[in-house]
Amino acid sequence: GGSSGIGAATALELARCGARVILATRSARRGEAAASRIRRETGSNEVLFMHLDLASLRSVRAFASAFLRQEPHLHLLINNAGVSAGGTTEDGFSLPFQVNHLGHFLLTQLLLERLRSCAPSRVVIVASSAHCAGRLHPESLGRPPSGLFSTFQDYCDSKLANVLHARELATREQGTQVTCYAVHPGFVNTSLFRHAPLWLKPLLLPLAWLLFLDASEGARVVLDCATQDGLEPLSGRYFTDCGPRLPWPAGRDDRLARALWEGSEQLVGL
Repeated sequence: GGSSGIGAATALELARCGARVILATRSARRGEAAASRIRRETGSNEVLFMHLDLASLRSVRAFASAFLRQEPHLHLLINNAGVSAGGTTEDGFSLPFQVNHLGHFLLTQLLLERLRSCAPSRVVIVASSAHCAGRLHPESLGRPPSGLFSTFQDYCDSKLANVLHARELATREQGTQVTCYAVHPGFVNTSLFRHAPLWLKPLLLPLAWLLFLDASEGARVVLDCATQDGLEPLSGRYFTDCGPRLPWPAGRDDRLARALWEGSEQLVGL
């Protein structure tokens, strides 16, 4: 998700630090343009675009296969892409739950052995404080919730899944030197709000411009979790711009984290 917003700002700073950066994005036009812009601004030729559509598990598998053939090293995986729109994917799952969680879950699993072989390595999952309203039911994972505010609920559910994914991944990777962190970047003015309901946009968009962070500010906590020394003992924790914080109670539910993991494995065919 490096073609715009927090992802692009994060990629820019990593390239400035000398990293080889792969922008995995859905739009070839925007992805190529972002890679070109970052190369120009940093003077680095180590910034590449690769196609990845998280709304298609077939695309996730194709990306992982191509990446593993082409790139011998992987030290940092940042799962940043996200949507707040409703709808259903080609795989039959709700759009926000697949793009924000299931696609990232499958991608991480397919790249996990490479992360282990390149350890110490890190996985950073961009979550949100919206996980406070998440309600995950293992028996109905991937199905759009019902009700008047179903799209908002779906988004919150996916953000709770992000927090629990990081928690369970850290548990399972103990002793491997692969660590994982869930991040709330703050309230950032990004293209995520293009999916807001029409009646809400006149209220939300001026508020976003006036009060929300810009993308570079939102990227700071992501970059901290990606690059800061000494975070390994805090693997699995939830971070804000103030450092590690306790997530809401559902985000600390280890039984729910295990159930989400096992359910996600079944849904993506692992």
